[in-house]
Amino acid sequence: MSEQTITASRLHVSNEFDALMERLDAITPLLKANADANEAGGRLTPEVEAALLKSGAYRVGIPQNLGGYEFSPRQVIETIEKISYADGSAGWVFMALQMITGTTAAWLGDEATQELFGGENHALIAGQGTRLGTAAKVDGGYRLSGSWSFASGMHQATHIHTAAFCPDTNQALVFTLPKEQATLIDNWDVMGLRATGSIDYVIEDVFVPDNFTYEVSIMDALNGGAIYHLGLANMSGICHTGWALGVARRLLDEMKGLAGKKTGAPGATVDTDQFHAAYAKAEATLRSARAWTMEVWADNEAALDRGELLSTEQETLTRLALNNVTWSAHEVTMAVYKWAATAALRSGDIQRFFRDMHAGTQHITSGPVVLQNCGRQLAGLAPNARWVFLDLQDQ
Repeated sequence: MSEQTITASRLHVSNEFDALMERLDAITPLLKANADANEAGGRLTPEVEAALLKSGAYRVGIPQNLGGYEFSPRQVIETIEKISYADGSAGWVFMALQMITGTTAAWLGDEATQELFGGENHALIAGQGTRLGTAAKVDGGYRLSGSWSFASGMHQATHIHTAAFCPDTNQALVFTLPKEQATLIDNWDVMGLRATGSIDYVIEDVFVPDNFTYEVSIMDALNGGAIYHLGLANMSGICHTGWALGVARRLLDEMKGLAGKKTGAPGATVDTDQFHAAYAKAEATLRSARAWTMEVWADNEAALDRGELLSTEQETLTRLALNNVTWSAHEVTMAVYKWAATAALRSGDIQRFFRDMHAGTQHITSGPVVLQNCGRQLAGLAPNARWVFLDLQDQ
């Protein structure tokens, strides 16, 4: 275990979880019914946006002392899983907005959080933190410039979170600013996750005050409890885990429904022993990936509750569990595609979730370099290494 300690309170496990799950169950039919319209418009429909906002779901990542629910990691996973089950794009938009909104609330100071979260309606924040723009230090803040991609949820956002390097201070920082100060580029033309609106944006020489910035590698928090000491990379891992689980579960359930319609027909492949075995294997693959992920996060939660930062091995297992969930979900997706046969070719839920999964697997957090670094650490070949954002670096 890590010998490092953190300064905040124990892990908060929210008593709002069950009530929110019930509210999300109530809007699930609406989310499902709007999925095609979401895709057609390249963003969530106003009905979906309003339903998610009214449900209070965006409060799951906001610290309790700022009016949020401050869900624990496993509570966040299950929330994203449920929304993603209804619609992959809605789940992706939600996971991005709730994470960025919540971490911004945790890592900025009083003046900034009062402006963003002090009113009746809190800010919603989207943006990109893996590609760095540039920032110049000036009196009272920074002049920020750059171009960024994959700003999931930007259509729904009120503010932008974006990362840049400041050579004057030799720091990589995250900046928060009103969305109106950026130029949005509506160029999201993709195979899957079409309704996420994960567009590009440009910022040109915009002033951002000091108190609306924090370091990319931050592991401490000014608001909230122990979950915010995971850092951006691990918080992102929570989100993508829930998304992959929800999408894969929906696909398996769609295949089950399709099998019920096809069984008994002449030459039905779903009546073969081969299909029965393949479906059982897909169920085992998804259920075992989910179970191990929850085991990893239970261990992480226990460490956080003791006031510890995650050890290097715990961070490694967290990243490995995400990789395993993502590619297990992909394996399930391919099995469903195979056995759904021509039904998967036509417009509909199976085709859309198939495309969404293939878009989701391309995220950097589930890429081959992360997996390679996990293997290097677990094999004992990086005994002094630590995870710094998405990199395993020798110390």
